[in-house]
Amino acid sequence: MDMLIMLNLLHTLEQIRKRDRWTRQQLEAHQAESLRRLREFAYAHSPFYQKFHKGLADKPLSELPVLTKAMMMEHFDELVTYRAIRLEAVRAHVENFKEGQRYLNRYWVNATSGSSGSPGLFLFGRSEWTTVLASFARSHEWAGVKVNLAHRMKMASVASVSPWHMSAQVGATLKSWWMPALCLAASEPLETIVQRLNDWQPEMLIAYASMARILADAQLAGRLRIAPHLVYTSSEVLTDETRRRVEAAWGYPPFNQYAATESGGLAAECGQHHGMHLFEDLVIFEVVDEHNRPVPPGVYGDKVLITMLFSRTQPLIRYEMRDSIRLAATSSLCGLPFALVDGIQGRVEQVLHFPAIAGGEVVVHPLTFHRIMDSVPASGWQVVQEADGLSVLLSGVSDRLVDESLVDELAEALAAQGVSVPQIRVQRVPVIPKIAAGKAPLIRSNLPSPSPQPAAPTLV
Repeated sequence: MDMLIMLNLLHTLEQIRKRDRWTRQQLEAHQAESLRRLREFAYAHSPFYQKFHKGLADKPLSELPVLTKAMMMEHFDELVTYRAIRLEAVRAHVENFKEGQRYLNRYWVNATSGSSGSPGLFLFGRSEWTTVLASFARSHEWAGVKVNLAHRMKMASVASVSPWHMSAQVGATLKSWWMPALCLAASEPLETIVQRLNDWQPEMLIAYASMARILADAQLAGRLRIAPHLVYTSSEVLTDETRRRVEAAWGYPPFNQYAATESGGLAAECGQHHGMHLFEDLVIFEVVDEHNRPVPPGVYGDKVLITMLFSRTQPLIRYEMRDSIRLAATSSLCGLPFALVDGIQGRVEQVLHFPAIAGGEVVVHPLTFHRIMDSVPASGWQVVQEADGLSVLLSGVSDRLVDESLVDELAEALAAQGVSVPQIRVQRVPVIPKIAAGKAPLIRSNLPSPSPQPAAPTLV
């Protein structure tokens, strides 16, 4: 463990705790000043932003162009603020990565899995990485686990163990006497995961939402025998049924958290479990529609634009994340000043497009399927759109399920939205197939993208 990182983490956490007691006015003043400093730094050190925001330096954030991952990767060498950084060298570092190594001996490098397209690479200097660690520690503290060097907390994660993945690198950085960690790949056979968890007996369990559901079922069946004090879910949609099963297995609901490789922690639940509070002191969030227009609270957006207030190495200003979230229409009573997310229905890639009965196309959002599938007596499910219809994959199915009734219910829900209902097939499988990093998305399409993405703005 890097003791300097740990000392910096404790200091950063102390500053962050104070912000939890801010008024909304104090938070907004902090955002404005932090945004001013971020833009000033980017315009001074990033050739990309000097061109991308040319003539816009005095414009408000909402009038700046949107940065996509493809655009960021295309202009990587010009976007970063330290001229010695080169994309090809960063890629070589990732390909030959060894635990504890840093690019140029100073940067932590994280990479996305590429499940929604080409992988993205993200660099963090020491101060930035400390803030990333603090964002996850904040989630734990809101759940009642305060960072305490004098008290051990055995942790187990069931996610990705790829050495360049965010969760693996956070675990490696924090691994120490006071937080011994067992990191298991979600792609491993369930029997192996269960056995290793039984041997380890974690006090804190962190898992993809789909894996938390499977592990809860294993606990209820008596195969898994652990007694964690806290369960965290992330990276996938946490459905109401998964939440109920976790609570049935261990006596309390899981704490959901929202994080990204680009930024670290973005939001987390407090003890009230009424939604996730956005970390607005670290990131500015814009919930927008497909045309980047803001949507009001209570309405799902098509994507989220994030501006990372603490980024300096690789500034992300109005960076597009294709997550569909909904801001709560009312504020929380817990006293935190941060906006509340009361719904996440998945990534834009999980929105399915169908021919309409009246001609044209109907867009069907994941919640249409969640409402039906979440009550199905099965340990796991996945809806896959194929060229010849919908495949509904089910694992661990109860004998009381009638496949034809499920097909009828799904067909009725689609028809009610004007869909020309496709063929729907129910397939019972031993396990739900996983994609990159061991994730098992609830909704996915094997069809080509229904429409091309907008062309990137030309830099002049």
